Amino acid sequence: MNGQLKFKEQIAESNLGGIFMLLGLQLLQILIPILPGEPIEFLAGMCYGTFWGTVLIFLGAFLSSLIIFYCVRKFGRDFIYSFFGKDKISNIENSKLFSNPERIEIILLVLFLIPGTPKDLFVYIAGLLPIRASRFLIISTFARFPSVISSTFAGSNVVSGNWGLSIAAYAITFLISGIGLLIYNKHTKKVANTSK
Repeated sequence: MNGQLKFKEQIAESNLGGIFMLLGLQLLQILIPILPGEPIEFLAGMCYGTFWGTVLIFLGAFLSSLIIFYCVRKFGRDFIYSFFGKDKISNIENSKLFSNPERIEIILLVLFLIPGTPKDLFVYIAGLLPIRASRFLIISTFARFPSVISSTFAGSNVVSGNWGLSIAAYAITFLISGIGLLIYNKHTKKVANTSK
């Protein structure tokens, strides 16, 4: 606990440097999607509290999504293939899940709202879909709220010594994530089977 408080103080004393470091980590995490986002969200809550930690994570998510979206629009599929397998992208892009332009925004909103879904993958995929940049950026930033708030809340409470609240926040998030992933996997398998 003392080590966590000392780290928190070092970040706080860095002023803008600490904020830029956190934003840099958030950008890196989304640009390199194999890195998990929860530790950075937890760190944001630990250093800046639930509210400001969430605000910073949202800012990082917005900037990352903006960069990726326009890189995909400019460089196309080759840009995505450097991060994900060609078959995986083709299967998602050509699935019935994203074949209806009128439903794309609703589908993305639901997928971003459910903790545990591969949100960073969908950030890359969105650049190939018929969706307006402004609407996608709103969805990809603010629909992360359930997973982000639970992590920043947990981080904030760990620093305050409220381990019970932190564990409860993560337990609820893991439960929702598990349910969300089961629904997502079941639906994608169903879509894959019907598209054959």
